[in-house]
Amino acid sequence: MQTLTVNTGTAPRPSGRRVGGPGYRRTTLALFAAGMGTFITLYCVQGLLPIFSDHYGVSPAMAALAVSVATGLLAFAIVPASLLSERFGRVRLMCVAAVSASVLGLVLPWSPTFEVLLAGRALQGLLCAGVPAVAMAYLAEEIDGRSLGTAMGTYVAGTTIGGLVGRMIPTLAVDLIAWQWALELASLVALGFAILFVRMIPPSNNFTPARMTAGVTLRNLAGHLRDVPLLCLFGLAFVLMGGFVTVYNFLGYRLINAPFDLPVMLAGLVFMLYLAGTISSAAAGRMSDAWGRDRVLVAALAVMIIGLVLSLPDWLPTVLIGILLFTAGFFAAHSVASGWVGARATHNRAGASSLYMLCYYLGSAFVGAFGGIAFTVAGWAGIVGFVGLFLCAATILMAILSRTHQRPNSGGETQS
Repeated sequence: MQTLTVNTGTAPRPSGRRVGGPGYRRTTLALFAAGMGTFITLYCVQGLLPIFSDHYGVSPAMAALAVSVATGLLAFAIVPASLLSERFGRVRLMCVAAVSASVLGLVLPWSPTFEVLLAGRALQGLLCAGVPAVAMAYLAEEIDGRSLGTAMGTYVAGTTIGGLVGRMIPTLAVDLIAWQWALELASLVALGFAILFVRMIPPSNNFTPARMTAGVTLRNLAGHLRDVPLLCLFGLAFVLMGGFVTVYNFLGYRLINAPFDLPVMLAGLVFMLYLAGTISSAAAGRMSDAWGRDRVLVAALAVMIIGLVLSLPDWLPTVLIGILLFTAGFFAAHSVASGWVGARATHNRAGASSLYMLCYYLGSAFVGAFGGIAFTVAGWAGIVGFVGLFLCAATILMAILSRTHQRPNSGGETQS
């Protein structure tokens, strides 16, 4: 057993791939494809929930479980998946996860009962966990520190486009073909990206698999939780993702009711605003490499707050502009924060990344659910106030992070 002292992780890794260097473009494109395939798989059912209610005879709340069981199981599988990657390797785990989850998606449209569909979606969530649990650690190990922000931004851009494409393909196709075939089409697209990822991903050059015992694992994770900057980043993942999901959970309800009264399909096109996140995540990654992570993260939080306030008036242009800014700010913040985790944790990066993603998806599950109470009590003003509280918490976390991230991590991590 050997005790390792973790430094700040901000020093560049000379052996890593750099922008413009050999292997960099292939690595980033491969991770972009992985994000696309995984998030298409996760969110392809969201636009079909009303159809599930009609086809299987279930309530809207029950139909929504087709999304939540996948993301919920993914959250709890993040840490175990990262541990498996320590033993069997980053690339191997991501390849198995991406392909198996998309292949399972080809079968699920033909589920005879809703219970079978839910069981399959839960299994998909478990399988999908292998990509987000490991992708950040892989990039942090293989990409030079001065190029990590740009690479992480490209990966996050892939997840945003994947989430958008996953929602839009079945929603648009279902008017032309049966919903089963619409879902099958989305699964085929996800499988195509998974295969592209497998063919393109370079092997790990800066990682050696190691057998991890339960005691070692717990000490490693505890070491991350004793590091104040990492703890702040985990908290940011929870509050920002929770607020983001809350806004999108109830934005559709607002748009289809007075005073807007938009058709359901037109209101569903609001997901196109995800493209703002695609642009901002990649841009934030580049800017963080040039200007510093803390400055870009503060700017992203400010954009989220401005966007949330602009969405408050009952005037469609300000609502759409506000949600556009809110979305762009969120994905920029996520891009910077996730890259920061990989840079800070120079040892057991998969464990640190998995804790970040665990908090990220727990925020989605719990904060998004409680947002319904605020919406029921006070409508959209309640949502703005509710999410605003979480953005205030994010501001406090960012202030603590800015004061402490230069200090060395005194907590030790143990590896065998």
